Amino acid sequence: MSPPRTASRIGPQWFTPWLYLLVPLALLVTFTYLPVADMISYSFTDWDGLSPVSDFVGLGNYVDLFTRPELFQVFTVSLCYLAGSVVQIGVALYFATVLSFNTRFRNLFKGILFFPYLINGVAVGFVFLYFFQPGGTLDTVLHWFGVGPQLWLGNPDLVNWSLAGVSVWRFMGLNMVLFIGAIQSIPPDLYEASALDGASRWQQFRHIIAPSIRPIISLSAILAVSGSLAVFEIPFIMTGGSNNSETFVIQTIKLAFNFDKTGLASAAAVVLLLIVLAVTWAQRRLFPEGAS
Repeated sequence: MSPPRTASRIGPQWFTPWLYLLVPLALLVTFTYLPVADMISYSFTDWDGLSPVSDFVGLGNYVDLFTRPELFQVFTVSLCYLAGSVVQIGVALYFATVLSFNTRFRNLFKGILFFPYLINGVAVGFVFLYFFQPGGTLDTVLHWFGVGPQLWLGNPDLVNWSLAGVSVWRFMGLNMVLFIGAIQSIPPDLYEASALDGASRWQQFRHIIAPSIRPIISLSAILAVSGSLAVFEIPFIMTGGSNNSETFVIQTIKLAFNFDKTGLASAAAVVLLLIVLAVTWAQRRLFPEGAS
């Protein structure tokens, strides 16, 4: 007796996975791809954001952007945030490694370090406004060590480093949790074998942990670079872009809402998107996940 045929029973079910994906795909297209398509179309017009009509200007907005170098000078501010991101990843990796071993009160420390990420960005901005204000918390603590007060948010040479420090404090916990999850996926047998061979904690980190979690480190680096280029929330709330703290995103928003140049702002947003994609592609090419 031949086995029953199952083709007719399996064939019509090919669309079943797409039924489950229909809603998330619809949301993704509606709230991500369609707005991006609209933004690209706006970038070829002189729309002011309010008028029901607009004129097609072709590449005029892009020519305007690239012939005004002052619009790209704000990217130098991103260097401070990029340096802060390097510190952030290093500190997060250190705490993730320490808290992955048998450390007393490690769950308490995990919660304390992750808590800043759970706080709303607006609340973080207002809290640190008081922290950095003249005679505030930071100046009071530094006074105990004989350091005089500083204009942390008023000095153009200090403001971006202060804001980058706030970003490090807020987002370090997220990177730490990602690293902890990756470290805990490493088989314990590797640690036991290396301990029998006399490996120190540093040697375990260098030869076991770091190579094993390299994809997560690469992901964190990509997020750090893209985040540094697209910083908005903290500087907008704390300084509004004043005192040499204006980022590219803040500048773009001012073009759209302060100067009614939505077309030019859309072109700037498209340029930023292309820069982020190019940087991500370059990182993937230079540091592939499968490389040892």
